[in-house]
Amino acid sequence: MYDRFSGGRERALRLLERAFETPGNLASAECVWVADVNGEIGGAMAAFPVDEAHERSRAFLRLALRGTPVWRWPGTLRLYRAGGRASPSPPASALYVDSLATDERLRRHGAARALLAAAEHEARALELPCIALDTTIPNKVARALYEREGFDEVAYRPASQGLPGFVALVKPVDK
Repeated sequence: MYDRFSGGRERALRLLERAFETPGNLASAECVWVADVNGEIGGAMAAFPVDEAHERSRAFLRLALRGTPVWRWPGTLRLYRAGGRASPSPPASALYVDSLATDERLRRHGAARALLAAAEHEARALELPCIALDTTIPNKVARALYEREGFDEVAYRPASQGLPGFVALVKPVDK
């Protein structure tokens, strides 16, 4: 989605680098965790309380528009709005995992499980009752992982406006 949102892989990587260095957005260093697999970054996750999502998302959009040619703004804004409508809304009192990705070469080495455990620890530290995330309906591998990790599928949104369908998942956090 970052490639599509930014207009290509190289632009997406530059945007994510700027976002990581800029506090207050959905990809800022303060909300990103990484998983080490044998001395290499095996995965990364961005997570924050749901009540921060709107402002973090708007801050990310502002960063994206600054690095996007003006003639691409209408498409970027359309995708931003469509993405907001396409994914199910998480519970208001959850820690929201906005993105979780693993290095293809290092998959099945525990990076995703470690990142989800870090999200659970963070939710407990913030006294939030659950973790919420979403993924595309066709992503059977991720859905199976989340089910094994104790997440329940709670809502679905069908594919629309060129975006895939999404499934929302929630995991209660034991105190």
